[in-house]
Amino acid sequence: MADRQSGERTDERRDGRGGVDGGATGRRGVAWLVCGRRSKWLVLLLWLVVIVGTAPLAQKLTDAQDNDAQSWLPGSAESTQVLDLSKDFRPETIPAVVVYAREGGLTAADRARIATDVAQIKRLTAHGVRGSETRGPLLDKRPGPSAAQIYVPITMDAKGWERIAPAVDSIRDRTGTSTDGLKIHITGPGGTSADFSKAFEGIDSTLLFSALGIVIVILLFTYRSPSLLLVPVLSVVAALFTAQALIYLLAQHAGLTVNGQSAGILTVLVFGAGTDYALLLVARYREELRRHEDRHEAMALALHRAGPAVLASGATVVLSMLVLLTADMNSTRGLGPVAAIGVAVALLAMLTLFPALLVIFGRWLFWPVIPHLGSPEPTERGVWAHAGRRIAHRPRLVWIATAAALALLSLGLIQLRAAGISNADSFTDKPDSIVGQEVSAEYFPAGTGDPLVVVADQDLAQQVRRAVATTEGVVRGSIGVPPNTKPVHDDRVLFEATTTAPSDSQAAKDTVDRVRAAVHDVAGADAKVGGGTAALLDMDRATAHDNKLVIPLVLVVVLLILGLLLRALVAPLLLIGTVVLSFAAALGISALAFRHVFDYAGESTDFPLFVFVFLVALGIDYNIFLTTRIREEAARQGTRPGVVTGLAATGAVITSAGLVLAGTFAALGTLPMVAFAEIGFAVAVGVLLDTFVVRSVLVTSLFLDVGSRVWWPSKLGHERMGRSGD
Repeated sequence: MADRQSGERTDERRDGRGGVDGGATGRRGVAWLVCGRRSKWLVLLLWLVVIVGTAPLAQKLTDAQDNDAQSWLPGSAESTQVLDLSKDFRPETIPAVVVYAREGGLTAADRARIATDVAQIKRLTAHGVRGSETRGPLLDKRPGPSAAQIYVPITMDAKGWERIAPAVDSIRDRTGTSTDGLKIHITGPGGTSADFSKAFEGIDSTLLFSALGIVIVILLFTYRSPSLLLVPVLSVVAALFTAQALIYLLAQHAGLTVNGQSAGILTVLVFGAGTDYALLLVARYREELRRHEDRHEAMALALHRAGPAVLASGATVVLSMLVLLTADMNSTRGLGPVAAIGVAVALLAMLTLFPALLVIFGRWLFWPVIPHLGSPEPTERGVWAHAGRRIAHRPRLVWIATAAALALLSLGLIQLRAAGISNADSFTDKPDSIVGQEVSAEYFPAGTGDPLVVVADQDLAQQVRRAVATTEGVVRGSIGVPPNTKPVHDDRVLFEATTTAPSDSQAAKDTVDRVRAAVHDVAGADAKVGGGTAALLDMDRATAHDNKLVIPLVLVVVLLILGLLLRALVAPLLLIGTVVLSFAAALGISALAFRHVFDYAGESTDFPLFVFVFLVALGIDYNIFLTTRIREEAARQGTRPGVVTGLAATGAVITSAGLVLAGTFAALGTLPMVAFAEIGFAVAVGVLLDTFVVRSVLVTSLFLDVGSRVWWPSKLGHERMGRSGD
């Protein structure tokens, strides 16, 4: 047995695959700090201390979330400035609009009921409801009024998002629900925000259990070992809790902004990326267990050989997420460090805790398919080995046909409508606030309840008012100072105006542009226009700017990492090209599905950006896993044979990793919000394309066709030129 091991080590030194086992110095390398006979216990102990300390803090992350308007808005936008200035005039509130309507006209009993409801609501103070400031009832202008509305302000401070749903529920407790032909709904910004809040309610636990279930099923299918799947699951959960605790501390003490969106995506990223790294390490560890009797040495080799690919993959994701810090949108910029921290912690856990646990448990963990010393390597005769040999016959024809097919799928982009979606189209179901919005629009100006907010210099206030009043799209006679607002502050005034179009419509956004142009023309007035519609408009424009800035920067980051990892220029450029083509095809497929299968009205403006960042940062992992193995094999046997061997060795693990990542992103579809469902679907489609088409067919055939020139200008590219098989 010892002779056999010695022979294997000698052969590996001779054929260029030497690494940790290439000498005594290698065996005492960094890998042994993780999986040494004694050090593995120290690693486990350190992680146990971390988990015990962080678990209580991780549970507090929800309390640290900041979901107020400014955590989502672009920092320098005019609507954000108005939001800041408005705090000097009045407490920051959001109106809930209670709508009463009866076809054929309100009865005397209806009016009496409404009056009773108003009296009860005026006594409300719980959950930030400012009942004493309730306005209304306001009747519609038709003869024999058929509808009435009352406006109930709700305080929006640091805890406003948390209590908006309870506040609306307390109002509903007084008004009741539709009965006997009288429709009663709570809508307006307050009602809609409450429904959004409920959609985010339990997002962490929903995504956690959804992602966990998907990972367990796929790992069980992949490993065919009920015992082995526990180790990556435990490691990923430990990473998630640690990341959540760290982010909570930074949110509490370092000003890091966390909202429902970033907290939800954090769970998906940690589970997806962490499990991917685990799959790669297990696959390499299993290979080495077939070559080495000592499991510690086998793990040291696995870490030495797979570690650079895992580190490069993690660095790609982390740096790509940090690029989001250049975004104008506060919500996008805040996601950057949150996601980067999550992936960095997942990377650390999978390179320390995970291998330590594997070595501690030993070979029996792989039961019933235990890799024994000298057992045959199944990848050498598997489906991916066969596919590689088939592609090698006519690689140029294969990559041209594959690229053409992806380009054809990309034509679905003409169906993409990433121009923003209305509140009514933002939910996968139809909550009460949306029904109420439709009922209200039948009887009142569509923009009622979510007015434009104008702040201007006091001396020129009348000119600004006239400019607003004469602007197309503004309801005449709607301009006024809302109750409980200071008339003047620091020589500035604030007033509101109602739009004729629904506040979340494109028509209302066009009105904002016209109003801004009109008031900006009043010289010296320093007038600014904000409010809900203006905020939506500014968010759309900031996202369009972010798309143009962030996407190229992410491509540059990925290109640099690939260049450093592969020590080449041609290969990284080819890989970037395949990723862009895959991204376009994924968007094309998704757009067609959204139009003709799911019947979604459109996509949010940040949809392409998020899909791109996740697909490029995470999807490039599979190209890294494949190409690093190809480069390793090319050093021994030439590029073209190395491509076939690399595909055979990594095919199964990359397929499993792709299924895990696609499944975890698909878990976003469990949330009742269209934007999350669309991102989850598109990323899942893109990952599956990367896994089964781009990596296995397109990249493989390109590398086979280009041959050793793919490594230019490195020595490997020059030295292998003209070699057999190249």
